[in-house]
Amino acid sequence: MNILFVCAGNTCRSCMAEAIFNHINDCDRFKALSAGVSAAKGSCTSKNAAGVVEYNAGLDISKRAAVQLTEELIRKAQLVLAMTRGIKNHVAALFPDCKDKVFTLNEYVGVKGEISDPYGGDISVYNNTFIDLTEKIKLLLLKLKEDSSI
Repeated sequence: MNILFVCAGNTCRSCMAEAIFNHINDCDRFKALSAGVSAAKGSCTSKNAAGVVEYNAGLDISKRAAVQLTEELIRKAQLVLAMTRGIKNHVAALFPDCKDKVFTLNEYVGVKGEISDPYGGDISVYNNTFIDLTEKIKLLLLKLKEDSSI
């Protein structure tokens, strides 16, 4: 199952979510990718996002290029998880025939609220987002395993 995490620029939340998911996932049937609805050409993972991922997970994503959301990425994903309701609604409007597989991460795991954007914040703000994403992704993995009878 391909899971696609989506945020605005694919330099903070969604690329952190992709890294966290693939790092803690112990089931080879699940794989995560990420993209942004407005990824700037030539941009890469923010310094603070890369820093907290390296510190907490030992992964170097500092040179990871931002990926623009495309129809191909949406179609290849069985599940699309946006960081906010606004991004979810934007994705559903861009790809209306795929809207049934688009949720917010929190909505999908049964938690209220959204994943806040750390962009422009200091390292502690990014660390808080990392912790929030990790908690939600653990819930996601439990749900996926239960739904798949693994």
